[in-house]
Amino acid sequence: MPGPGPRNLITDVPGLSVGQAEDAAVRTGVTVILPDERAVCAVDVRGGAPGTRETDALAPENLVDAVDAVVLSGGSVYGLAAADGVTAWLGARGRGYGLVEGIPKSPVVPGAILFDMANGGDKRWGEDPPYRELGKRAVAAAAADFALGTAGCGYGAMAGTLKGGTGSASAVTHDGYTVGAIVGVNSWGSVVAPGGRTFWAAPFELDAEFGGLGPEGLRAGPDAWGLAKRPADQRNTTIACVATDAALTPAQAKRLAVMAQDGFARAIRPVHAPFDGDVVFAISTGRCPLAEPENYVLARLGALAADCLARATARGVFEAKPWPDAYVPCWRDLPS
Repeated sequence: MPGPGPRNLITDVPGLSVGQAEDAAVRTGVTVILPDERAVCAVDVRGGAPGTRETDALAPENLVDAVDAVVLSGGSVYGLAAADGVTAWLGARGRGYGLVEGIPKSPVVPGAILFDMANGGDKRWGEDPPYRELGKRAVAAAAADFALGTAGCGYGAMAGTLKGGTGSASAVTHDGYTVGAIVGVNSWGSVVAPGGRTFWAAPFELDAEFGGLGPEGLRAGPDAWGLAKRPADQRNTTIACVATDAALTPAQAKRLAVMAQDGFARAIRPVHAPFDGDVVFAISTGRCPLAEPENYVLARLGALAADCLARATARGVFEAKPWPDAYVPCWRDLPS
């Protein structure tokens, strides 16, 4: 049976590190997924209001066949500038796509943003939003270990009416593949079932990683969404990246991203709404050959990616804490 990796983080996938940076005054942050070497990447967009950068370049029929980093950021449209900082940092170190000797390489850095603009932080930045600098700080901090909850891209997030956050999880198969996920949970829908504190993702939990309550409290009546946001609160989006060390083609990575989206459906109700911008990237570090039959192994990896993403979503909310000197409802405040 697959179990979590030693860290239970996406960085259990060999060849990946993660860096994060926050601005407590603004109540926002940035997360960077940094491969050791250029990595195959794909993306799947399901939400009705996405905010993305460089996603068209990832289509299998286009020239780009690998990326240098993936950026997940708060800040709505302003947060797209976080990838500018990451690009500058990578380019200064000679990383990126190059065609001609003697000119700077061009790092390929796709990204996605979530809306954390209405959380009470100081957004009076005028012509100098903080995201480019946050991107540079985050990529410079990349390491195997990183914080969950109120950290990185999930620093300013809300999950329904509860404090959202950054979550991660991993799984290692019996035949040696590793799959991981990282997510910024800023969903319109609820991550817990009505009337209690049981996560929708409870059936997929491993080793009591988000409380160990089990699935006994799950129930889902029509229109019973529990702690979802109000209809007027149309400022959301859950953004994520899944990864594996299996060597995938761009088309296979796209299928991994498509299958991983089901992790959102297992952990958030409702999801992929007209005012969500849900996006999942998929990275292959290519450390392990894809065994035959390839489509069967890919299906297994996609199912595990969805499980990891569901678990990561619950972990992000489970680990979330209030901002300094502020009150915001957290999962830990719910009656047991």
